Amino acid sequence: MPTAIAVTSTDLVLPPTDPQTPNAAVLPAPETRSLDASVADMQQLLTRYGSVVVVCPTSVPAAVERRLHAVRALLESDRIALVRTDLPPLGAAVLVRQLRQLAACDFSPGVLASAARLLAHYIYAGAVLGSVSRLDRVPVSLSSHLKGWLPGAHFAVLAGPTPQIVRLGGAGDQRLAGPEFGTQLLVARGQLQTDWPATALVPAWQIQGPVQETALPEASPGWWGTGKVVEFAAYLPDLQVLYQLVSSVRRESCHWCGMELIGDRCGFCAAPLTASTALTGPAHGAGGATQALGAARGPAAALDAAPALDAAPVRGDGPVRGAGPALDAVPARGVTRALGTAPAHAARPLPAPGSAIDPRTVP
Repeated sequence: MPTAIAVTSTDLVLPPTDPQTPNAAVLPAPETRSLDASVADMQQLLTRYGSVVVVCPTSVPAAVERRLHAVRALLESDRIALVRTDLPPLGAAVLVRQLRQLAACDFSPGVLASAARLLAHYIYAGAVLGSVSRLDRVPVSLSSHLKGWLPGAHFAVLAGPTPQIVRLGGAGDQRLAGPEFGTQLLVARGQLQTDWPATALVPAWQIQGPVQETALPEASPGWWGTGKVVEFAAYLPDLQVLYQLVSSVRRESCHWCGMELIGDRCGFCAAPLTASTALTGPAHGAGGATQALGAARGPAAALDAAPALDAAPVRGDGPVRGAGPALDAVPARGVTRALGTAPAHAARPLPAPGSAIDPRTVP
């Protein structure tokens, strides 16, 4: 039975990559749902799926986070993981879809919750903006602010994994630091009219396959500080690659709740990994992430793992589709259709086959 993936907004629900990708459960906003009803909704998910991983962007209103904590406290449940992400709306939606893909595999709920931090480092999320004057989620230099007053100024902004801002249209344009492995590109258009992601990023980042387009998330203008935006996200689309990437990370057991985890803290109780556990815990399932990224152009982005749960996951040699029922259907934000860098950040190679990652080295 797959772990339930829940989200705080329909913005985070992209069309599935294949018929086997589970749906996501959308938790209504606090102003539209009473606390008792929210508790009942969560209890129903727990009864049906056993564990729930809730993806909650850090940009959501404080009332949303308070409601989630209240629901978990009232249920007194250790089977609800609240996963926070700093990714912009489109990048967060891509992360949710990848977790939905992995939810149908043989990963325990704890490993699935932990994988969110790891996968976020392989999502290159950014946007083309008409102005950076109100952008406060990515560091903006004084010179960029001043250049923003020039007529027709456009900026390419990378929010993660390494923040970067370059001005477009000037002499000697800089390039955004891109992924060193094969990705696909998803684009969401706002009020800005530009094809820069398709014309510049596709050849520079060696994007595989056609560019995909989806509806702009409602939260994007607020996140980027302007409605004149074209948001984009480059990501790993292959489930086999995602599976081997996650399974290559060393697994431990949480000393507090006993759940399985990868990274430096538990995704369900948030307890940090102790030094004694890191030294004595067994290394499980070192996958061939490097082999899976066979189309890579070089070393991948820095690994950053997260928490995990569930004591005895079923392990196999590859992705295993869950036989349990899918979540109630949630309408996607739109139909995806095919269309058509400041200094490079420090990179760390992916783990070699047969090796395990020491969680003490994970940021």
